[in-house]
Amino acid sequence: MNILMPQLGETVTEGTIITWCKREGDPVRADEILLEIETDKAATEVPAPMAGVLARILVAAGETVAVGTTLAVLESAEISVARPSQPSGPTAAPVREQVAAPAATERWTREPKLDRGGRPLSPSVRRLLREHALDPAQVPGGGRHGRIRRSDILARVQGAAPKPNAGVLDGERLVPFNRMRKRTAEHMIRSKATSPHVLQAVEVDFSAVLAAREKYKADWLARHGVALTFLPFVAYATCRALADYPALNASVEGEALRLHTDVNLAIAVDLNFEGLVAPVLPRAQTLTLAGVAVGIKAMTQRVRSGKFSPDELKGGTYTLSNSGSFGTLITAPIINQPQVAILSLDGIHKRATVIESEAGDSIAIRPIGVLAQSFDHRAVDGAYSAAYLRTLKGLIEAREWEAIVNS
Repeated sequence: MNILMPQLGETVTEGTIITWCKREGDPVRADEILLEIETDKAATEVPAPMAGVLARILVAAGETVAVGTTLAVLESAEISVARPSQPSGPTAAPVREQVAAPAATERWTREPKLDRGGRPLSPSVRRLLREHALDPAQVPGGGRHGRIRRSDILARVQGAAPKPNAGVLDGERLVPFNRMRKRTAEHMIRSKATSPHVLQAVEVDFSAVLAAREKYKADWLARHGVALTFLPFVAYATCRALADYPALNASVEGEALRLHTDVNLAIAVDLNFEGLVAPVLPRAQTLTLAGVAVGIKAMTQRVRSGKFSPDELKGGTYTLSNSGSFGTLITAPIINQPQVAILSLDGIHKRATVIESEAGDSIAIRPIGVLAQSFDHRAVDGAYSAAYLRTLKGLIEAREWEAIVNS
């Protein structure tokens, strides 16, 4: 069986081998980790699809290859055992030996550095250990079988200044982009060059949402096991508003716009400031508020722990970005290609605002937040986007959220 470079995202075209966890000739159990790879979207472990023997390694650690490239050959244990030995004697026919590609074999023979449990350390992990002057024994491994990942080191040193041993000049440091940062930059530049971005924003009164949260947050946590934050409310309302504005739940294909039936909602997730990915909540328009909240929490935890499926990054039709926890005022997000729109939820702050009523105008303290949408001007015009934002604002401000929370 050939082990191929997987596609870890809809726009991912290549990946880099970080480390091989097995050597040629090693027995492998089903689901045991064979190697670790990194793309601009994420670093992930690739398990063996079956038990057998790692017969050949065709791509060495450190090399970057296209999606679909054969990385190694995994033979079943039965085939390995049944392979005939070379007969002896003058009449014996020559036997062709299966040899890995020279470059791969030569580079693999360099013994990787191991942790104290004998598990290999990836190049990125070794670099971070060196920069922060850490012994592997000081870092609890959160990967498969206790392997140390980059996120484990970053969690260990969170809040501490890095200690590089190179690139220092006059007290300044030159920090090269890692692969994820470089590829993210490439995608952002391509998106800005591809889509004529337009930003529109509306102020939203979150009083109804806040009232429902405060009244039911303890009961909600007991029933569903997740905190009731503002994000699920916005996500839930977004799916309902998009039903009336299908041209925003769409993607550009050549000179046409594909309108998607389902709202496959992508949620931007920060990876400890090392990068950004957007896992997808499929058919989000069919979910209850609880389903949305539980789904977002579960996939966020999987992504940040590195235990997610590559398929979770595929098929998004509309994206939500949430910077509100940092208290931002307004964000102009970059469109997640090939989608045509992305919505940013920023900080919600108590502000004095004018309340209009039949009795006259008054001033009240209300929780006000900004929803900002970047849209592709090829797909829709400003009036269409503005009408959508008005609808979304109305849903958030006027919905009977207490009934929805208890449904």
